[in-house]
Formats: sequence, C-alpha cells, structure tokens
Amino acid sequence: MPNAPTETKKVSLSAEETTSSFFDTEYLKTDLKGRSVRGGAVTMVAQGARFFLQMGSTIVLARLLTPQDFGLVAMVTAVTGFVMMFKDMGLSMATVQRNEINHDQISTLFWINVGLSLAVMLVIAVLAPAIAWFYGEPRLVWVTLALASAFIFGGFTIQHQALLRRQMRFGTLALIGIIAMVVSIVAAIIAAWYGAGYWALVIMQLAGAIAGAIGVWAACGWRPGWPVRSSGVRTMLAFGGNLTGFNFMNYFARNLDNVLIGRFWGAGQLGLYSKAYGLLLLPLQQVTRPMAAVAIPALSRLQNDPQQYRRYYLKAISLIAFVTMPGVMFMIFMSDEIIGLVLGKQWMASSKIFAVLGVAALIQPIMGTTGWLFVSTGRTDRMLRLGVVSAVCVLTAFAIGLPFGAVGVAAAYAICNVIFFVPFYWYSCITTPVNTVDMFHAVWRSALAGLAAAVAIVAFKVLLPGWGADITRLAIGFAICTVVYVACSCALARGISPISELIDLGRQLQRPKPASPCEVQN
Repeated sequence: MPNAPTETKKVSLSAEETTSSFFDTEYLKTDLKGRSVRGGAVTMVAQGARFFLQMGSTIVLARLLTPQDFGLVAMVTAVTGFVMMFKDMGLSMATVQRNEINHDQISTLFWINVGLSLAVMLVIAVLAPAIAWFYGEPRLVWVTLALASAFIFGGFTIQHQALLRRQMRFGTLALIGIIAMVVSIVAAIIAAWYGAGYWALVIMQLAGAIAGAIGVWAACGWRPGWPVRSSGVRTMLAFGGNLTGFNFMNYFARNLDNVLIGRFWGAGQLGLYSKAYGLLLLPLQQVTRPMAAVAIPALSRLQNDPQQYRRYYLKAISLIAFVTMPGVMFMIFMSDEIIGLVLGKQWMASSKIFAVLGVAALIQPIMGTTGWLFVSTGRTDRMLRLGVVSAVCVLTAFAIGLPFGAVGVAAAYAICNVIFFVPFYWYSCITTPVNTVDMFHAVWRSALAGLAAAVAIVAFKVLLPGWGADITRLAIGFAICTVVYVACSCALARGISPISELIDLGRQLQRPKPASPCEVQN
C-alpha cells in the first residue's frame, strides 16, 4: 500500500478517549521550547491587540465619561475583585500544575468552582448596602448588585480555561479574550454615547463576562460529570487553598490604596490615581501576562528536570527585562506627554502619580515571576508566607503616604518595592534551581541600558523644553530611547546577541506545531 499522507489524520475517537485527550501532556515535552515560543508569540500578539483595543476604549471613554464616573466604579471593583478571588480558590492553577489528572477530579473541581461563584455572588449582593455606606455613595448599591451578577459566568469557565491552558492552546484562549473584549468595549461605548454615565463601565464588565463564557465552552469540548467524593482532589485543594491565601493577601495589599484614597480623598483623587496606575500597567501586561500564561505550564512540565528548568526560567526573565526596561523608562520621563495625549488635559494632575508609580514598574515585571517559581514547583505554602509579609510592608507604606494624598501613596508604594525587592526575591528562590545571583546576571545589561536611555530622554527634554506637540515629542523621545537602548545593550553584550536571540525566537515561530490529541477532529 502507498504511504499515508503526512498531514494530520482525522480519526474517530471514543467518548473516553476524547475525554482523556484533554488531560494528557506527555506529547508537549517533545517540542516544549517551540510550543512556548509560539504560544508566547500568539499570546503577546493578542495582548498587543488587547492593548490597542483597551487604549482606544480608554481614549474614547475618558472623553465621554468623567473622572468621577471611573472613580465610582473603582470604589466597587476594589471590593468585588477582592471577594471574587474565592470563586477560583486556586483550583485552575492546580489543574495546570498537576502532572496527572483525571475526569473525576476535574468534574469535582468544576462543581466546587460553580458553588463558590454562587456563594461569592450572594456575599457581594449582601455587602452592597455596606459598600455604599462606607463610601457615602448611595448609587453604589445598584452598581454592586449589577457587577455581582457577572461572577457566575466566571465560575462556569474556570476549569475549561485551565484545561486549554494545560494543553498550551494559547491561540484559542487569546482569540476568545479578544472577541470578549471587543464585545465589552462596543457595549460600553454605545452606552456612554447615549448618556449612561458610569453604568457604561458596568455594562462593559457584564458584556465581557458573558461573551467570554460562551467562547470558552464553544472552544473546549470537555463536559463535566457529577462530583465524586473520593476523586483524590484533597492535595489539589490544599495547593489551591495556599494560592488563594496568597492572592487574598496580595489583592488586599494591592487594592487598599484605592479604598483608602476613595475614603479619605474622594472619587476625584481616586479616579486620577486608578487611571494613572491602570495606564502604566497596561503596556507592561502585554509582556508579563503572555509570558506567565506560557511559562507556568511549561515550567510545571519541567519541575523534575532542574537544569532545564533553570535555563528556561533565566531565558524568560532575561527577555522580560530586555523588553520592559526601556518602555518603563520612556513612560516615567515622558509622563506629561503621555497623559496629555492619551487622557486629555483634564487628567494632567495624574501625570506625577504616573511617573512615581513607574519606579515600582521597573521592578514588578521581574518580581512577578517569583509566582512562576512557587506555582510550578507546587510550593504555594511558601508563597502564602511571603504574601503575608509583603502585605504588612505594603500596608505600612500606604499608611505613611496617605496624609500626602494620591501622590504620597504612590511614592510610598514605589519606595517599598525598591527596599524589599532583593530579600523577597531571595526567599522565593530558596527551594528552586535558580538563585538571586542568576537573576542579576540575567537582567543587569538591560538595567544599565535602560538607565542610559533614560539619561538620553532627560537630555532631550532639557535641551528642547516645550518644543512641539505632545505626539511629536513622544515620537522623538521614543526614537531616542530605542536607539540608545539597543546600542547600549549590544555594547554591554560585546556583540549583537540581544538582537540574534530575538531572531532565533522568530525562527522558532516558523516551525510547524504538532497537533495535540484534543485538537484531533472526528
């Protein structure tokens, strides 16, 4: 007989084989690097699309709505987001990290997540009058009730998303995210155009949640069975419990600034602070989120191979530092022009907040990767302990900065990040194949090149103060920053290795990806 064609075969699978195909990950190890690079690229491109969509929606909504509108919704999301983490309980990451899983375990976790989502929705509904009383804003009662209704959609998608992530189907997840975001933005802009005010921001979140849930169920063919009492989920619950404990402390520390500013300085100051913080994180998240989405599943598959684990992690943080360092320096020293162009002149009071928070943003992309270490090695117990200490430090910083307003809170937070970066990172590496010296060796060239780029931008602004429109100054500043940064990076590396590494990643993108078992069609 002639040889069969080399293209992917279409075979018929039994129900049991189709179910198990969502859990098998051995095939991933045959092309882990390629899948990671391609997955990271796809996710990063999607994040880029999300960045432009969110930036566009921010530009439009900032002109249709007021700082008070954003501040009102931020008052609620600071509280609802905190409670919302309990609908997951870290069980999605437990599904991704575990070497072996089965249908009974994931079905049991699915129904646990659904039950937790319902409980969270009811808790937030009960808290609605208390939230309105705390802020002295009666309008927040209905806003809180409306936002609470979105949680149930998340509960029905947690395990489906985890299975897609475990299979490293990042393209599918990226497409779902983009479609859901487009739906939410269109709904919000239409509502704002017709005078809905802050309700446009509420509609934005509801529309995104519904669209995302529909997309995930359409993409993931796995369907849950009934929960099984002795399915072996106890260790997964312990893993998820520790991770949730960390998220609890981290969220509390990261969002108490919004609560305190809103309570003591009002919706106006909170609107300026939250918009500056969100605008600063937006471009960084285009790098860190795709990297985390890819790195955690990949490192979980390498947890029994220390050398490969160490090599993969250091390469990843080197890339993160190389990409984020010049961008953050640019945002810090061009803050006036960025705020003026993106948000408009009525938001210029947030420029100083934006620049001060940028100091923390220099550190956070690398510090954020410590979560990869804890989760991929299953040591969420140590992650929880670090979270408790970190929360105490951050809350102390907020208390010190609060009397000086939103700028004071931003400055205190930035200083806290700088002081505790090294000791916190050292603790994170203790039980892993990497250490603090490895980290500094991976990022020092990017740090020095970023500093040189910052000096060049400052020189431009000093020599040509107030020259040109904001968009012209941003274009020139970006060009200066890029040229100086790339030149210094190559000089410090004594060659073009930073560029050649990017070219090598590009070659990885061109290699064909083997089909996963769960992608084989009937």
